[in-house]
Amino acid sequence: MSRMDALLTLPQLSSFLLTALLLALAPGPDNLMVLSLGMSQGRRPGIAFGLGCALGCLSHTLLAALGVSALIAASPTAFQALRLAGGLYLLWLGVQALRQARPLGAPAAGGGATVAPLRLLLRGVLANAINPKVILFFLALLPQFVVGERGQVGLQIGLLGLLFTLTSGLVFAAIGWWAGGLGDWLTRRPGIGAWLDRAAGGVFIALGLRLMLGD
Repeated sequence: MSRMDALLTLPQLSSFLLTALLLALAPGPDNLMVLSLGMSQGRRPGIAFGLGCALGCLSHTLLAALGVSALIAASPTAFQALRLAGGLYLLWLGVQALRQARPLGAPAAGGGATVAPLRLLLRGVLANAINPKVILFFLALLPQFVVGERGQVGLQIGLLGLLFTLTSGLVFAAIGWWAGGLGDWLTRRPGIGAWLDRAAGGVFIALGLRLMLGD
């Protein structure tokens, strides 16, 4: 029997994986950003940013396992500061997307400035990691699937968070791949590429303002 089998039961794993898959597929800020970025910049950037968003979940997993998330959630000042930082970062990403938009009428190939996939992956990690709503989400979600009687609660939370990260990574990569293909098709039409770039920037700005101002 493996260590994971000893800590997580089959019913526990199956119910959590189904929940993680449905949550990753549900419309939300992460997959909306991946969708818009993939359509505006292509498959590789969309996949890279999506994988970054998924990897950002590891930081929330670690915080939840250590109990730090509960401390942040209990401190209004810390929560508001993190909300402001996350919102400003998304605003910055949106402004960058607008500045890098290709000229109107330019073709997709070589038309606009591109960002290295590694940089986009790191941007995705940071965008997810400093989102206080994701901190609260992990704090509420992961403990529901922990079986206290089996012990080692922190390790159970860590394993569940890792599974959520893997599931989200697959879903976000698929969204980025699909969106990139659709974006390539659309940008063969003169002028559409510029509007896709601007739409992606608008999505980031809207999400940043929403995070800063609250729902």
